Amino acid sequence: MTRKGLLVAQAALVSAVLLVVGACGGTPTPSGGGGATSSPQADVGNVEFLSSQAQPVNEAEGMRRQVLTAFNGKVDFNSSLTGAQMVSKIQADHQAGKSTIDVVGDLHGDLVAMQNAGGLTDLTPLMQRLGKDRKFNSTLVNYGKLGTDKQYYIPWIQATYMMVVNKKALQYLPKGVDVNNMTYDQLIQWGENMQKGTGEKKIGLPDAPGTRGGLINRFIQGYLYPSYTGGEVTGFKSKEAVEMWSSMRRLWAVTSAQSTNYSMMQDPLQSGEVWVAWDHQARLIDALKNSPDQFQAVPAPVGPKGLGFMSVVVGLAIPQGAPNVKGAEALIDYLTKPDTQKKTTGVVGFFPALTNVTVTGGDAPPGVGAEAVAAAKQVSNKKALPALLPVGLGAKDSEFSLAYVDSFTRIILHNEDTQSVLNDEAKSLQSLLNTAKVPCWPPDPVSTGTCQIK
Repeated sequence: MTRKGLLVAQAALVSAVLLVVGACGGTPTPSGGGGATSSPQADVGNVEFLSSQAQPVNEAEGMRRQVLTAFNGKVDFNSSLTGAQMVSKIQADHQAGKSTIDVVGDLHGDLVAMQNAGGLTDLTPLMQRLGKDRKFNSTLVNYGKLGTDKQYYIPWIQATYMMVVNKKALQYLPKGVDVNNMTYDQLIQWGENMQKGTGEKKIGLPDAPGTRGGLINRFIQGYLYPSYTGGEVTGFKSKEAVEMWSSMRRLWAVTSAQSTNYSMMQDPLQSGEVWVAWDHQARLIDALKNSPDQFQAVPAPVGPKGLGFMSVVVGLAIPQGAPNVKGAEALIDYLTKPDTQKKTTGVVGFFPALTNVTVTGGDAPPGVGAEAVAAAKQVSNKKALPALLPVGLGAKDSEFSLAYVDSFTRIILHNEDTQSVLNDEAKSLQSLLNTAKVPCWPPDPVSTGTCQIK
């Protein structure tokens, strides 16, 4: 895909972020809303489905036992690889001229990297068929074109990150603070109040190391950096970034020391170890499902530049050379039917990609409705500053995140000088960007070439 095309796709994602609530309400699912074909279909055989989502064991089993069992074929569902590993596999298969995978379910940024290598099939005819009887978010459909006139993936699910709080914590809110519209300074004050009142640090962040660990990198990239600098990359070592890291020191001072062991925040929330936690919505959902009267989902805080937040959009694609194209198309058809979308939402805790699948109200999957309300407040905040997951880095995404994680480790955990660390890590980050030759993505300003750290 050309640089111009990539920028068009990036702009489409910003629009999709702002329309995320479109998949969280809408009209009721049509009666019997099964899908495109009402008559029985022949078994389409074995379909190899590789997904970067639904990696926790309970979610993977939920996909197999609750979502995929009604499919008219056998699905080999594999969610053991990270997105970066999936990109490498699809690229290697393409170079070899033969794929072992029929359907890929992955993040937009990874799918961009796959298509940049020519690894994805044009799904325009399939999209035209599916669009006749189901209501896709039109912006997400355009987004799946990757800035071209062809459809390279079909929207599947979408999500964001937010906070969930134990209602016991509300008594310690600073006077006059709205839990649905607070600043980072107010969050820090809240943490100080809870520590003073309980003798414990009751804020939690997911900082467990490893590829299956916590998502502190996303918190820093998509929440803190945009909220304080207005961007994700260009202001990496700026004076505003230094101010942000100073605030992070203060926040960490009232954060549970066990945060370096937390991979998902729903467990420490349910155990009572923490009362206020930030994480991906799918890693918070169990607390809201199991104890809806005890927990409340709320938007992320606001910084000097606005309310920075990230959106996660996942698409379904067919690799070039897929062994069972007919089965792959049938599976994508099945996964995007209204009933299947609702089942998937209940299993993985993401929002649907269809605008006519209701996830609020009495028939919504437990917990998802509460998250949809919080997501709506996050998006509609007048200071909303949507940020994208890294775009086009592919297998290099983990190296990109490492610069942010290493900065956190050195500045916050090892107490090194902030500016010195940022200057040092910026060199590695810029080298990576230069090698990948990717332009800036929102909320950073559009660049005419490789994104540059100022």
